[in-house]
Amino acid sequence: MTTILFNKPFNVLSQFTDKGSEGAPRQTLSDYIDLPGIYPAGRLDRDSEGLLVLTDDGELQAKIANPRHKLPKTYWVQVERIPDDAALQTLRDGVNLKDGVTRPAQARRIVEPKMLWLRDPPVRFRKSVPDCWIELTIREGKNRQVRRMTAAVGHPTLRLIRYAVGGWTLEGLGSGKWRHV
Repeated sequence: MTTILFNKPFNVLSQFTDKGSEGAPRQTLSDYIDLPGIYPAGRLDRDSEGLLVLTDDGELQAKIANPRHKLPKTYWVQVERIPDDAALQTLRDGVNLKDGVTRPAQARRIVEPKMLWLRDPPVRFRKSVPDCWIELTIREGKNRQVRRMTAAVGHPTLRLIRYAVGGWTLEGLGSGKWRHV
């Protein structure tokens, strides 16, 4: 059994081929990983960064990707403005989205993580609009869920990094790097 942790950079597809590109080819996992027979267990959107688990173990893939297993996934989210306690409590209680109410989450303000890498391109800085980092742990995976949750409480996401999947984290793993577990 092979399982690796990969720190997916911004603007990289969570797949090994680019089937939908009509213009210039987009970066995929194959630009970083050359191991046969492994596949992502879950996805990260192209505009999201961070931890992606890849494996050749179908049971492990199902455990990670299927929401019925309720495996926690922790995100570091840079948002516009500073969320007050009421906004954080709404994230904790569950946010009403178009496809239903999210499961309760853990949410707290954090200082900017020290292990952050530079993003290319960088997040647009606006002098007139402060930003803040929050840590959000969810146990489901609706499409673009974290971005929709923060927008619903009035704090659009500027940068989204998945820090942990279950007990695995990004600790010691630079952007675009991977390691066996």
